[in-house]
Amino acid sequence: MMDERVVIVTGAGSGIGEATARLLREQGHHVVVSGRRVEPLRRLEQETGALAYPSDAGDPDAAEGLVRTALDAHGRLDGVVLNAGIGRGGTVGDLSPADWDEVMRTNVTGPMLLLRAAIPHLLQARGAVVAVASVSALRNGASNAPYAVSKAALLSLCRSVAVDYGRAGVRANVVCPSWVRTEMADRRMARFAREAGPGDGGVESAYAEATRLLPMGRPGEPREVAETIGWLISPAASYVNGAVLTVDGGATALDPGTLAFDFHIAPRAGADL
Repeated sequence: MMDERVVIVTGAGSGIGEATARLLREQGHHVVVSGRRVEPLRRLEQETGALAYPSDAGDPDAAEGLVRTALDAHGRLDGVVLNAGIGRGGTVGDLSPADWDEVMRTNVTGPMLLLRAAIPHLLQARGAVVAVASVSALRNGASNAPYAVSKAALLSLCRSVAVDYGRAGVRANVVCPSWVRTEMADRRMARFAREAGPGDGGVESAYAEATRLLPMGRPGEPREVAETIGWLISPAASYVNGAVLTVDGGATALDPGTLAFDFHIAPRAGADL
């Protein structure tokens, strides 16, 4: 195809990364996928033809190796999707330094290392970067300090690329999803369901509770975020640079101070007030 591109997608073993890799392959692009877990990447490779490169996003050698793998296989690099990330909760007063370091290494240092390795080749191709941040980069939730800070840093990192390399033709943009049905979100919802106590309806009930105040009233699907990423990578978004697109069902459009006029909000039993 005429606009065939070569794109690296990190964190592609599940969720948004996997959906993005599948979408790009459906569109006829060459895709190199990375992640820590070997089996999901191999399955994705077998099912789609994407090239798997299992690796740790925070390893400097792995970042160089991932870019080199794309170049060796396809001779160029046109796009990078920075999707690899982990979540850890905690307030500033109670989070552990180890959790903080792990989140920052994966969510911020890893993307920086990959960008550093990829930039020379993206400059040659006048390519594009898309970072998958979160509404947590824009709005704070309780006991979410390390994750929120890391996603805000990722947003700023991507905008730095947009500013520093835009004149050379490299675009860099950010998507900020709200609750999306991914493995990581499923785990959080399972914990939420357990915390709610006996009689709760499980993960599905937890998703319904977590999203009932959103304007769209439901969680997103990975493919919905992938479609936005695919557009940002494509020439159709040729004048979009440094943008932050919320893919959040309207979560960040909502004024929480007005919720009481439309909903009766009561403390959850046993909630720490």
